Formats: sequence, C-alpha cells, structure tokens
Amino acid sequence: MTRSEFTLVAWALLFGGQARAQQAPTLEAVRLRRPEAIELARADLARCAQANARLAASPPDAGAVGCDATPRLSLLVGYLLLTSGEAKEAARQLSTHPAPLQLAAFHAFYLGQAQFYSGEPAAAARSFEKAERHSPAWLKGAVRARLGEALLAAGDPVRAGPLLERAAPERATAELYHQRAIARRALGNLDGERADLRTLVLRFPAHPYGRAAFDRLLSAKGKPFALSFEERLSRSRGFLASGEARAALEELDQAAKQKLARGASAKARLAYARSLAHFALGEEAEGERQLDLALKGQASVASEALMLRARRALKVDNRKARGLLAELDSRFPREPAAADAGFLVGWLDLQAGRYADAVRAFELFEKRHGGSRKRDEAAWFKALSLLELESWAEAAAALEALCADFPRSSLVPQARYWAIRAGQLEAKGKDGEELAFEYEAVVAQFPGSFYSLLASERLRELGREPKAAFPEPPRQLDTEPPKELALALALRSAGLLRDWAEETQARLSQVRSAEQALRFGHALQSLGEYGYAHALAARLLWGAAYGAKEPFALALMYPRAFRPGVEKWAQQNGLDPYLIWAVMRRESAFRPEVASAADARGLMQVIPPTAEAIARETNEEVPSPEELFAPEVNLRLASWYLSALRRRFGHPALAVAAYNAGPGPVVKWANERAELPLDLWVEEIPYKETRGYVKQVVADYFVYRSLYGEPPERISLAVPRPGEGVDF
Repeated sequence: MTRSEFTLVAWALLFGGQARAQQAPTLEAVRLRRPEAIELARADLARCAQANARLAASPPDAGAVGCDATPRLSLLVGYLLLTSGEAKEAARQLSTHPAPLQLAAFHAFYLGQAQFYSGEPAAAARSFEKAERHSPAWLKGAVRARLGEALLAAGDPVRAGPLLERAAPERATAELYHQRAIARRALGNLDGERADLRTLVLRFPAHPYGRAAFDRLLSAKGKPFALSFEERLSRSRGFLASGEARAALEELDQAAKQKLARGASAKARLAYARSLAHFALGEEAEGERQLDLALKGQASVASEALMLRARRALKVDNRKARGLLAELDSRFPREPAAADAGFLVGWLDLQAGRYADAVRAFELFEKRHGGSRKRDEAAWFKALSLLELESWAEAAAALEALCADFPRSSLVPQARYWAIRAGQLEAKGKDGEELAFEYEAVVAQFPGSFYSLLASERLRELGREPKAAFPEPPRQLDTEPPKELALALALRSAGLLRDWAEETQARLSQVRSAEQALRFGHALQSLGEYGYAHALAARLLWGAAYGAKEPFALALMYPRAFRPGVEKWAQQNGLDPYLIWAVMRRESAFRPEVASAADARGLMQVIPPTAEAIARETNEEVPSPEELFAPEVNLRLASWYLSALRRRFGHPALAVAAYNAGPGPVVKWANERAELPLDLWVEEIPYKETRGYVKQVVADYFVYRSLYGEPPERISLAVPRPGEGVDF
C-alpha cells in the first residue's frame, strides 16, 4: 500500500461505512469536548440506521447504500454519555450493539464503567473480565483495577483482594488504597488495612479518603494512632501543595502541641515549615519571624531559610537579595543552596551592568562549587561579562576553555561563535580569511541553530556567501503503514481520542531505530498527526536530520503543518507563514490539544485573556476557551497577534520575544539597549526562557525559509526602536 493509498484508507476509516455516517464535525466536536458532540454522534447513528433500513427495504438491484459503522457510532455515543455522567443511558446504549471490529476491549471496558456507576457491580465485573482478555498492555492495569473495585462492590472480596493488592501500588491513587483497605478488612487482614489507612493519611492528607482514614484511625480500637514528627511535616507539605495552607499550619501546631520537635534541628525545621505556611496565607510578619527562628538551626535548615528570604527579596529589591545570597554562599559553602546562591550573585551583577563584579563572582563560584551542574553556565556568563567589558582576549580564552572543559554542553555553539567574534573584535584580530574559515565551521557544525544563522551573517559581512546548511529540500516518504498502528487508527476512527493517544504513545515508545521512525513518522504525518511525527523525529532522527541532512528526516522535523490554515491567515494578516510555523514548532510542537500550566492552548499556545483582547481588536465574537484548541480558531487569532507584534517591533527576533514575554518588557529592553548588536542584545535578555525561545524560533524561521526554497533573507543585526502598537 502506498502512502497516498494509506491516506485514503485512513480517511475512509475516519468517515466510516459504505454510507458516510460519521461526519468530520462530530469528531471535531468530540476533540474539542463541545456539548453538542453527543447530539451530533446520535444524529450520525440515526443516519446510519436509516441507510441500513433503506437497504433492507430495497430490491437487490435498486442501488441503495448501507452503513457498516453502527457498532462504532454506538460505542462513541455510549462513551460520550458516560463522560457526561449519564451512566444508565450509556449502559443501555453500549448494550444495544456489538463491539466494533478490533475494539472489543474498549467496548467492554466502557460498558463495565457504565454498569458500575449505574449500581450494577456484578454485571460490571463480567464486562471488565471480558475487557481484560482483549485489552492492550497499557490498558490492562486500569481494567484490573476496575475489576477489583467491581468485585468488591459486588460482595466478593476474595476475588477482589489479589487484584487490588496489585493495583494499589501500581496506580497509587487514593481511591485504590481506600478500596484495598476495605478488601483487607473484609479478609481479616487488619494490619494491612491499617497500613493502607496510614498511606492515605500521609500521602493524600487533603483527599476525602485521606481525611476519612485519619478519622478512622483515631477512632479505631486496639493500637493507638500517633504520627511522628516527620509524618506531621509530610502531611503539612501535602496540605500546602493542595493549597490548604491553614490545614498545613494546623498540622504543624499539632506537632508543637505534642512536643514532637525535639532538639534544635527539629525546631528549626518546624519553624521553616511554619514560615512557608504563613507566607502562603499572606501573613508576612509571622513568616519572617519564623524564618528568623529557622536561621538559628543547623546549616542544612538555615541555608534553606536564607535562600527563601533571598528569593523573596528578589521580587522587590535586587541589591538586598544579592547581599543575602552572598551571605549564604559565604556562611554555608558546603550546602546545596550555596551553589545556587553563588551563581545568582554573578547573575545579578551581570544584569545590573556590574560586569567586573560579575567576573569575580563567577570566578568565586568556579572555585567554591566545582561539582555544580551549573559550571558551564557560570563559565558562559563569566565570558559574557568579559565581552561586555570589551576584554576580547580574555573573553576568547574563557570561551575556548568552556568548549574544552564542557564539550557536551548545549552552550558550545554559542561559545564557539563568540570566541570567533571576540577574536574579530580584538584590535589585533585575525585576518578575514581565517575568520571566514572559523565562521564556516560554525555553520557546518551546528546547522539549524541560532549561532549558525549569526555566523552566516558574519560571513556575508566578510564578503562570503555561506554554503546552504541543508542542500536538499524536505521530501515525503512513500511507505506502507506499519501494522502496529492498526488499533490506534481504529480508536481514532471511533472517536475514542484519549485512547487513540494512549495507544499511539505506547506504539511509538517501542520504536527504536531511525528506519522505523521514518516509517511511523511519515505514516502519522500523512494523517495530519504532525505532533506525534515530530516527537518521534526529535527522539530518533536528530543525526539523520542535522548530520546526514536526510530530506525525509527534515520533513518530519520541519513540517508545514496545517498548511491551508497557516497560509490563509498568514496572507490575510500580511505575515510570513514560515514565522507562524517556527512559533508553532516551539509553542506546541504541532499538537493542537496541548495546554500549558498557564492555560495557554492549542497550536500557538494562546491564553484565553489574550484571545479575548484580540477578539475585541478585530471586532469578533470572543471564542470560548475550548475553541482555542481548534486549529482554525487558534491560527486565526495567533496570526493576527504575531503580525501586530511584527509591525510594532520591526524585527522577527523582537516580535517573537514579545510573543513570549509580552510587549512591555521587550519595549524596555529595546529602548535601553538599542545600541547593542542583535547577537549581544539577545544574550542580554534577562528572562532565561525568553532568551532560549528567541534563539530557537528565529533559527527555525530561517531554516524553514531555506528548506522550502524561499529566497534567502538576511537577518538584520541592528536592534530597531519599537513603534506604537499592540500592548497586550
């Protein structure tokens, strides 16, 4: 089967049946979790039934077309009913039709779920037993856990016990430890029950089952229930992590009331834990008082307390924070916090423009913290400080030492570039021929990187046109689909998208070779699954793409994902589509379902407040947060915003910096440091995340243009002054 034939087969699976039963809008509604998904799926099922009724009533030669998608559509309707909390209706629907081909395990699993929540545990157990016989390896743990719960609820702890014994530690949820405690008690294993209750108390203190376990242990007859000092601290951390600072403080109060903190060290640890809870409650004065007490403890506690105070000071007063960090590094040089403190002292000096002080601070860091994982970063920032001081020879020597001492560091490309640049800027620098040779080496050794791009521009300044980093354009591989994807495709066509993702991840985790990665990756890309294809390439095809410059690998590393939408909205907003792809590559790695901890959503990671602001500017209806996962909506909003930033800042590097950090900080950086060349301006971006973001996105932008045959565009090394424009 060729790639094009595979795509047609997959498309047929997606829409299903002899008659077109399951429509694209239904699957899109399922993916976006829209409320109308159930009604759309029911309508598809009804159309399928009507087509079959017409076929049954028509003469054999009448040309009527039937629909074989009924089992698959029934499964989707039942699944959607179950996820909407309509368990009885879901059980009825799933019992109406047999399981679709290849999906017997999933049909039985969701039927069992529906029966369990409908109050039919015995029937649920039978369904889960059937599911276990057919389920893939990644699903078996969940099936066995549910089977154990169903058997327990059906009054069969003897059969439930072994299943729950295995499931509780494997899945480690409060629900399963709770169920196992019940089973153990029913089987007379009272010590086992008590152990599970203690696990709930210690690991899940804020969970309802954790609270219930605590009450049960307190009221139980027999062995007295008591918690140690370490256990009280553990529960306090658990409450604090759950946002229950008051409960965390109450736990610490109990430790103090029961006099569990014995000795100066324990009392200092208690004070440190109290400070965290008070700060979380906004009780600043008491938090600081507790930190004072913690500072009287042994070095391990006092150093952490001093670091906490310094980090809090960083939010309001960098000079005060620097003093605290320097004190920490001096007083507790052997403690883990001291290495971070020493590094931050140098960083603060660098950011404040105290470059000579920064050099001394990083040299002291090297002397005191030779085992730190940040040694390469410290060496880089020391060299950057020397560059700022225009101590070209010293900077070049420091950069060469970095490359020699840390040959595997991710900082080697920039160290190599800046070592050459420092040599070029030195009064008695190298001649043009030697410089050109060295810049060409950076272009060749680090293709696709920001420093390859900068080196290319420096070559042009020397009158040399750099060689193309990637001689051949990306190419699509015409390959047969791996048979291992059959179940994943069946799940995708049925609309069980969460299961499709789990099955796909499980299959891709078993891919080990570059050859396999190419076959799987191109098969997935032909289905529009650019994210999975890119992740596979990033794991296994790095050498093929950047070493061998393999066109098939480059097609997966730099896809023109969602091309119709990207080109449509790029043209409408006067934006280069390759800039959209470069941003998309960094933001979501081409996965439309991605959401960040900050609630950024979709391909271009648009947050709901920004979407609302864009909609106001463009006089559009404000999209719901769920709609931001839709590629069309996400691309429309993000392309308008990126275009507005591009117009305001006049340079792709500044525009993408603003996309990441917001326009306000970038306006400040550009106005304060406009005299710097772009390469040094980027190195001085204070936010580590934004610094890395700009380097990757700008490099990817120019790689995209070169790969797909666009005329070469030079990157300006001048930093423009921002104009007026979008400010959100």
